[in-house]
Amino acid sequence: MPEAVLFDLDGTLADTAPDLGGALNQLLLEQGRGPLPMEKLRPHVSSGARGMIGAGLGITPADSEYLELQQRFLAIYQGALCVDTRLFAGMAQHLDELEARGIPWGIVTNKSQRFAIPLMEGLGLRQRSACIVCGDSAQRAKPHGHPMQLASAVMGIAATHCIYVGDDERDVISGRAVGMKTIVAAWGYLGDGKPPARWGADAIAASPQDILGIAASNR
Repeated sequence: MPEAVLFDLDGTLADTAPDLGGALNQLLLEQGRGPLPMEKLRPHVSSGARGMIGAGLGITPADSEYLELQQRFLAIYQGALCVDTRLFAGMAQHLDELEARGIPWGIVTNKSQRFAIPLMEGLGLRQRSACIVCGDSAQRAKPHGHPMQLASAVMGIAATHCIYVGDDERDVISGRAVGMKTIVAAWGYLGDGKPPARWGADAIAASPQDILGIAASNR
């Protein structure tokens, strides 16, 4: 059994797509465009503002108007961080089970602190998590291994005794960089790149309830 379990935030712990998608659609309306369906936006949520703006407006950070649109998108989102965001089905029970077993859990996300901390508060989880490592907490964000090292240090548990659960290939890369077991959250967003089976994770979990069983069998 792992000594600690770490989760990505968007697309693994919580379904943040409704609020991120809502912020993008508000931006699109301000730009004189129609809203996009959530099914089109969901695969891009794990890529943050860059992915969402790219999906909605077809621009990249190289475009001259990108920075202004990014700042407006983030301002809209910050004003409605946790309106329709919810834990994924089965996640609340999984967190309860971890705590009942005395296994600490935490968050490693590329989301910046100004969004991640209030979101965790809105979900009622900030005080329950053993650590919240954000994109601007560590020297470098995922896929670099430093965020995992930082989470490990904060909890006082060796990285090799932790597992990391995420829904993006960079989550697997980051965990493996420090010898951490990695599990793909098949219920997450998963992006639109190569299939998760090719990410090099130790396992793929169909639901949060599967995590501990997989961890125990992959020691």
